[in-house]
Amino acid sequence: MNPIITTVTLNAAIDKTYYVPALAKGKVTRVAEVVATAGGKGINVARVLKQLGHADVTATGFASGYNGQYIQDRVKAAGIREEFVEASGESRICLNVIDRGDGSSTELLEPGPEVGAEHLETFRRKLKRLSAESALVIFSGSIPSGLPVGLYAELIGISRAEGAEVFLDTSGEALIQGTKAKPSFIKPNEDEIVALLGNEGGDLYEGVLSLQAQGIANVAVTLGADGAVAAVSGQRYRITIPGIAPVNTVGSGDSFVAGFAYGFVRNWPAEECLRYAAAAGSANALSPTTGDVDPDDHRRLLRQITVEPWKS
Repeated sequence: MNPIITTVTLNAAIDKTYYVPALAKGKVTRVAEVVATAGGKGINVARVLKQLGHADVTATGFASGYNGQYIQDRVKAAGIREEFVEASGESRICLNVIDRGDGSSTELLEPGPEVGAEHLETFRRKLKRLSAESALVIFSGSIPSGLPVGLYAELIGISRAEGAEVFLDTSGEALIQGTKAKPSFIKPNEDEIVALLGNEGGDLYEGVLSLQAQGIANVAVTLGADGAVAAVSGQRYRITIPGIAPVNTVGSGDSFVAGFAYGFVRNWPAEECLRYAAAAGSANALSPTTGDVDPDDHRRLLRQITVEPWKS
């Protein structure tokens, strides 16, 4: 039996990708192709975990209105146990417009609904129950309007008190405040770690070391086409990925988290967790759907990932 992994998406969404011949500001643009799915970073993580073969995945968070019902239906259709709390209003829609002319990606992200105190209290109780049965709880994405920016630190404490390991993947002030609770793993990208450390132009190697010194045992910094750097289990690594022709890179960071989680709950060596993670992130970039990994692509890419000791 697989250990249960629970993903938390406080600001779930319908992710829509529009493919257009060209995107010109101020002009009518006809969409050539639309891809839609349940989204939000934690839902992406849950879906990729299922695609990688992890059977016991639960998705929770807030889902509201007609959009929220669509999100819940799609989560269940993917074979993921859904435990969402319904809040007022409508869950958000996030648009990713991909210009087939130049390959650029333009994201338009709605803020999402406001979550009231009564909804938050219902969620706290649900999180406590789910954490007690989970080996790992993964908190991903933004915090809905109206909730305190330091909420992740509190929620991490709830999950930890029930015996679960905790990952955190967010950005901005939510990441700054959340890291104070010392999650087991964080995965900022290059811009997010600069904001977290406040050291623009500083040394990435020293930055990762400083996060470990603060008590965050596992840190990975994703660098897009340049792969990633990481400090895991007291060792530091440089991860190199093969050159690919990306179709849609949105969700690659979430896929990286899913791949790392897959190995983490199985107590794999650090190198294998990172290899699995990097292959998942790269495989996602080959799919037109956000947070989507073809297992065949993943297996092929695994053989092309290099994980080596990292020195400054």
